[in-house]
Amino acid sequence: MAKNIVVIGALILTSIFVLFGVIAPDKMGELSNYILFTFIGENFGWYYMLVAFAFVAICLYVALSKYGNIRLGKDTDKPEFNRFTWIAMLYSAGLAISLFFWGVAEPVLMYIDPPFGAGETKESAETAMQYTFFHWGLHSWGSYAIIGLIMAYFQYRKNTLPLINETLEPLLGKRAFGPIGKFINILAIFAVISGITTSLGLGVKQMGAGFDYVWGIENNFTNQIILILFLTTLFIISASTGIKRGIKWLSNINIVLALTIMMFIFIAGPTRNILSILVNGTGDYLQNFISMSFHLEPFLNDYTWQAGWDFFYWGWAISFGVFVGLFIARISKGRTIREFIFGAMLIPTIATMIWYSTIGGSALYNIVNLGNNELANRILENMDTALFYFLQLFPYSPVLIFMTFISLIIFFVTSADSTVYVLGMYSEETINPTNKSKIMWGAVIAGVAIALLLSGGLTPLQTVSAVAGLPFSVVVLFMCASFIKSLRNEKLGSNYEPKEDIESCEVGEREVG
Repeated sequence: MAKNIVVIGALILTSIFVLFGVIAPDKMGELSNYILFTFIGENFGWYYMLVAFAFVAICLYVALSKYGNIRLGKDTDKPEFNRFTWIAMLYSAGLAISLFFWGVAEPVLMYIDPPFGAGETKESAETAMQYTFFHWGLHSWGSYAIIGLIMAYFQYRKNTLPLINETLEPLLGKRAFGPIGKFINILAIFAVISGITTSLGLGVKQMGAGFDYVWGIENNFTNQIILILFLTTLFIISASTGIKRGIKWLSNINIVLALTIMMFIFIAGPTRNILSILVNGTGDYLQNFISMSFHLEPFLNDYTWQAGWDFFYWGWAISFGVFVGLFIARISKGRTIREFIFGAMLIPTIATMIWYSTIGGSALYNIVNLGNNELANRILENMDTALFYFLQLFPYSPVLIFMTFISLIIFFVTSADSTVYVLGMYSEETINPTNKSKIMWGAVIAGVAIALLLSGGLTPLQTVSAVAGLPFSVVVLFMCASFIKSLRNEKLGSNYEPKEDIESCEVGEREVG
């Protein structure tokens, strides 16, 4: 029973928030919005901006330093997956279906309501692309990468268990395996469950809206529950076949499919303008990177816009990064630190910028240059169906929409199967969990998603997940300090191995799962 303390604790914590969301979704929404927009916005916005930038800086520092040549594993270990498959899996896990829905919506929403200046102008269109790159670029992927790097380093270089508390042993000693470590792992599992649950529930609502808009299949609770059960079955089957089969092949297929969709829109859409948007947006992003990273409104004292965008994204990235980082760590054995950072932070950032320039840039072109205000109105009224209205603007739209639905399903499955794999790792304290635990976690995720979907508590829980990034960011900072301390030991030629200290602890002190 002691071995399951963390799992039971995480389930209890999750149940409390789920019951709150089911019984009083409005109150939960009010409380979570107050914490995000008022408490965090007014008191900790500066901290969120500093932390998000710090993660990027640490990643770049270790990648470009002498530590960049350190291998995540033994010096003789080779990567388990080829580079394309590795990037495909981490990219699919890190973005899921948000790539499509926000690909159209975010640039348009910020064109209408920019962080500064007047909206619905050519200048605000450029600002919208600049900030879209900012939100989906180095800061988000840096949060995923730093957690994944530290986990992979300790897991494969220092032979620890795949648990977050074990990365803190160089800093906290045996206390990392006591109540502090258990509490950290409880928070980690809660972050993973709440993140994927809201993604599943909101994703089903979005896909259901698309089915209704395109084919007239009513987007009601019954059909949404059927869709949840269908997707859950798919991602459990995929996870049960293992990383080297289901997750690997689905990720490869999906990246090829997404690239095909993007290339079609690039060719059939305003090609010249897309290239201009990409080049101009990249220049604006790089030129204003530092100012955006530290931008606040200390004299205006109104953080409503930043709380809804910057602070929400950084909190969500840290919270969701627990799962993404753990999964990236699992598939990165044998990579060097430098290769890991380039593959997990820089390449996904570049790929995302190209994607948003193509999808979001085309949407903005339709509105700004062609005067298609109907697209903007649809995004404001119902973002879920706006994606499919946008796709109907292109030739062969039925084929394009069908391919998009397939990609949406696979994107979600590859994200969710990675999640149950990570939860299985936590509950069994192994990098290769059994199918029994994967099925159990899949059922938990589906049950929570259905309960919150029926009660209307999904969006409040999503805000809670973003808010959870605040306390967990402190844990990640401690992880960074522990990681750098261990790197310095390697620099000094030390044969420091956390595993030795771990093994010297009593069994009861190490039971963290």
